[in-house]
Amino acid sequence: MGWGLLGVGLVLALYTLIRHGLRRALPPLVCPVLHGRTAIVTGGSGGIGAATALELARGGARVVLAARSASRGEATARRIRTETGNPNVRFMHLDLASLRSVRAFASAFLRQEPHLHLLINNAGVSAGGTTEDGFSLSFQVNHLGHFLLTQLLLERLQSSAPSRVVIIASSAHCAGRLRLNALGHPPPGMFSTFQDYCDSKLANVLHARELATCLQGTEVTCYAVHPGFVDTELFRHTPLWLKPLWLPLVRCFFRTAAEGARTPLHCATQDGIEPLSGRYFANCHPQEPWPLARDDRLAQALWEASERLVGLARAQGDPVPAATEFG
Repeated sequence: MGWGLLGVGLVLALYTLIRHGLRRALPPLVCPVLHGRTAIVTGGSGGIGAATALELARGGARVVLAARSASRGEATARRIRTETGNPNVRFMHLDLASLRSVRAFASAFLRQEPHLHLLINNAGVSAGGTTEDGFSLSFQVNHLGHFLLTQLLLERLQSSAPSRVVIIASSAHCAGRLRLNALGHPPPGMFSTFQDYCDSKLANVLHARELATCLQGTEVTCYAVHPGFVDTELFRHTPLWLKPLWLPLVRCFFRTAAEGARTPLHCATQDGIEPLSGRYFANCHPQEPWPLARDDRLAQALWEASERLVGLARAQGDPVPAATEFG
């Protein structure tokens, strides 16, 4: 009996330790009045994106849910309009796995919406496969698609300033490495899909860092965000054999989507954090990311390589950076 009680006590202690580590208490959510502000939330049809969009709409913002599924996007927009009483919530189609779709979305948005104050680059995936553009699915959806989208909307963000860009990254960036001569292609090895995801998250943090440098003095600020370990559909591609072990852990210890939206909302709406543009945030506070994510030379090289890969005119003909691998 004594050993049994001791065993139960150790299990409970481990449970408490893990739960507090993964679900650290967050400050209360105080969303300011956002009337007259326009926001885009990519991946806004579910998970962290939908939770973020809900709070922005509750604050009075005009919110565009940019997502791949029309049925889910329209349903989420209706639900948010009903729940908040805010009629200015709409769905627009965006498939980040298609650069053609990214350009079509940006073109339509710029024709239809005169302002843009908040761009929440939230959509993400962790899965193998190749896009129609020939890039690995995770790297294109998580980084290259958002990179192109941000560039295409940058003038509108500047004309609407003060405005912000929030990029959903992850603590998984600490395992990232970038091969600039093979950027956008699956890394070799048994854990290629996982490594590709980590690489894309490192790219997210570096993107925010270089974007902040480029936007100095424009009143457009940007932030990379780790939302915490969140129970979302990001894990829908978990292998079948792993799900019986993985999903109970996710359900017990990970944050809800609403909790995961807290830090993105903090960076999107909190007054006074403008001097922290380009920084990495977790638990609603700035944190130092992994050393590679603070490498300004790598951030600039990634930016230039990303421009070439998405076909931006200013990058045509630029030489390939001499350094080809970081990490």
